Amino acid sequence: MRYPSNATQEATDQTAADTTGRRRRHGRPSLADARAQAQSHANSAFGGVTNDALVSEARKYIGSNPTGRGSLWCGAFMDLVLKRTGHAGGGNLASAYARYGTRVSGPQVGAIAVMGRHGGGHVGVVSGIDANGNPIIISGNHNHTTAESVYPRGRIAAYVLPGG
Repeated sequence: MRYPSNATQEATDQTAADTTGRRRRHGRPSLADARAQAQSHANSAFGGVTNDALVSEARKYIGSNPTGRGSLWCGAFMDLVLKRTGHAGGGNLASAYARYGTRVSGPQVGAIAVMGRHGGGHVGVVSGIDANGNPIIISGNHNHTTAESVYPRGRIAAYVLPGG
């Protein structure tokens, strides 16, 4: 069956109007809609519901940058989450978290995952583990926002649990 050439665009426009309540050019959601959609996944899509304070606090910021920094802010995000949950901060450098708290051998919900990369590192909190054993991590500065994503387990340099 053939469709008119504009049928796909009309369907996209209608879908955008149906989900946001207003028409958006090219069917793209507004920033507010994107944040709301990200928040709707906060307790379901990846790590599921948790009682872990670090995970719950980190999920509050999915879709945003609560640090106000323009670059290299994953460590600052981790520091903010730690302080808001009553822990000592770990500073702004991702690599410093490898020496923070108590080292553990593998991923566990609420552990801090430290990743190395050329020229720096990345840090976030483990919110779950996928079926292949890869950690699901909430981190700041993941594509310039706070996001929850699966990372390859081989990329993790250290897992640490925060102290009191």
